[in-house]
Amino acid sequence: MATTRAAGKSATAFRTISEVSEELEVPQHVLRFWETKFTLLKPLKRAGGRRYYRPEDIELLRRIRSLLYKDGYTIKGAQKLLREGRGRAAEKASEDASEESQAAATAASAAVQADGIDRSALQEILQELEGLRDYVARAVP
Repeated sequence: MATTRAAGKSATAFRTISEVSEELEVPQHVLRFWETKFTLLKPLKRAGGRRYYRPEDIELLRRIRSLLYKDGYTIKGAQKLLREGRGRAAEKASEDASEESQAAATAASAAVQADGIDRSALQEILQELEGLRDYVARAVP
């Protein structure tokens, strides 16, 4: 891949269209066109229409590029695959989160029974549950 100006940025930092274009080796006008064709792709737009891509937007763009350029899908074919994959991924994420939440609740119950109330164990479980909640919120729009 091309070297990017964003190399010094955090992995979670937002990227401009020029940074994403350079990183993915896709012209900026193509990225803007894909935004019109793939409704899942919604970069933030600031004053003057300047686009800022989140890490999940960039991953989606990588997937789109791969489907179109490497796998040879048409726009309609890629749209269909992403729609179908999105549904399965959201369903799986919800199931996984439910199972992990049940496991965390069982662990919390065991921690309370073992020590009366083990606050550090409860704090860890709370953080895990909050992480799961955030994960599901990102996976299920």
